[in-house]
Amino acid sequence: MRQAIFAAGCFWGVQEKFGKLQGVLKTEVGYTGGYTANPTYEEVCIDKTGHAEAVRIYYDPEKIVYEDLLKAFFDMHNPTNKNRQGFDVGSQYRSAIFYVDDEQRKKAEEYISELSKSGVYSKKIVTEITPAREFFLAEEYHQNYYKKKRKETRQEEST
Repeated sequence: MRQAIFAAGCFWGVQEKFGKLQGVLKTEVGYTGGYTANPTYEEVCIDKTGHAEAVRIYYDPEKIVYEDLLKAFFDMHNPTNKNRQGFDVGSQYRSAIFYVDDEQRKKAEEYISELSKSGVYSKKIVTEITPAREFFLAEEYHQNYYKKKRKETRQEEST
């Protein structure tokens, strides 16, 4: 089992999308890339911790390779928006790849270089590539948020 960490805006949707990929064994949402220990959601939301909302992915490299995770990452958000995804604004919503080893760093750099040359985006890709640091798990109510919401909705509809 290997791990990868990505930030691409609000972590709820990012977790949902990565969790659907064949070969992804587990996902967790949390905060990383900042300077505050044990940040809370409220602290991260006001953009005072330096952390990004991020997703840590555990995957089976026999079933999905890191390049496939990179493709999914770039397909799920706009990597040319600095500190913004949709209505979410602030450095906590930045586009970032937090590599866990030099192989991931190199693959991320190569992928961005190829993507930039391809002309898919009319603006420059601003995705950060930075070493993974401590990952602080988000509060439990954020973990698998959309799955929990769907379950609550089904329960409400059945009553």
